[in-house]
Amino acid sequence: MPNRRVSMAMVAQRAGVSGQTVSRVANDSPKVDPDTRARVEQAMAELGYRPNRAARALRTGRTHTLGLVAQTLATVGNSRMLQAVAESAASHGYAVTVVTLGAGGDIDDAFDRLRDQGVDGAIVLNEATALARDAASAGLRLVVVDSAPDERFTVIGTDHAAGARAATEHLLAAGHTTVHHLAGPEGSFAAAERERGWRDALAAAGIAAPEIVRGDWSAASGHAQAGQLSEATAIFAANDQMALGALRALADSGRRVPEDVAVIGFDDIADAAQFQPPLTTVRQDFDALGEQAVQVLIADIEGGRAATSLLAPALIVRASA
Repeated sequence: MPNRRVSMAMVAQRAGVSGQTVSRVANDSPKVDPDTRARVEQAMAELGYRPNRAARALRTGRTHTLGLVAQTLATVGNSRMLQAVAESAASHGYAVTVVTLGAGGDIDDAFDRLRDQGVDGAIVLNEATALARDAASAGLRLVVVDSAPDERFTVIGTDHAAGARAATEHLLAAGHTTVHHLAGPEGSFAAAERERGWRDALAAAGIAAPEIVRGDWSAASGHAQAGQLSEATAIFAANDQMALGALRALADSGRRVPEDVAVIGFDDIADAAQFQPPLTTVRQDFDALGEQAVQVLIADIEGGRAATSLLAPALIVRASA
């Protein structure tokens, strides 16, 4: 097809319908019967038709753009969530605008910027969720990933505590008398929930929780802090990157995994199976989480309601524990 803009009239001619019918399909009007809608959508696909977003925004008052707010995209979890959200949004006909806060970032400013860009709503990730509770988000529909319940926005997330309990119980079942925890940073909801699940599993077994060692999610912090766990025979790290750092620190000190120390991480990042040894970890379904965040937000934007639930993680047993 020549490089020219495909018009509604061209789609209408291909589908054998009126231009008004094409307009209704492009604007998701319910006033089109399913067979006609399918025929128009097929013609759009064949011709490579792309709706004019600016014109559609003027007609509908919506830009079909979602905002995404994150403290940083440097962590594996946040970058994977961004990809999942972007892919899911595109499949629903929405674009995504991203704002990162950085160190000391102002979430009120982030929300102001998103409002200025006319987004229809926004998704807030992980470490930024604590800031969202105190932000002036009036007029902006929000879905927050991993947060305590709040009547001002919809919360979705992973059942981090259940995943941490499963990891800790696995280590105890292997015969370890206790499990040490390499925790995530203070102020992180996910880190707090993973710590809670670890503590709950130890308490259920009648074991006093050892003092935690805290990192910042990075492999470097896991390597630096693992030196404080010299007496540990079992370590549950709050994410895979810190587990990777701990594995290196243990190797540097001559301690074998899993013979001397068993290690479990959390997230199941893409390279977890390539660690030495391959890492036992708790898998989060980032694709499902991104899909749910987008579905819930779009349902709110379009006047509907989507069911929400905590997504269950899965323990993936490999060679490290």
